[in-house]
Amino acid sequence: MRKIALVAAAGVAALTLAACSEKTEEAAETAVEGAAEDTATNVEEAGDAMADGAETVADTATEAAAETEAEVQGETTEEAKAD
Repeated sequence: MRKIALVAAAGVAALTLAACSEKTEEAAETAVEGAAEDTATNVEEAGDAMADGAETVADTATEAAAETEAEVQGETTEEAKAD
């Protein structure tokens, strides 16, 4: 009788561990999916920020080039931009 109770208790413990392990696995999967979504969002936002920064740099370089050309050639900045 004692052996049967011991085997039954061991069986219940094994089932409990299996259920707990499954819940842990599901929680880990959810965490990984969330991290992947966050990473994708952050990469997209970083790409947008880089594109905006590149556009700003290009605009600033174009303006500086026009100002330099205007100064060298003795013309207005608008005339230099039109060239």
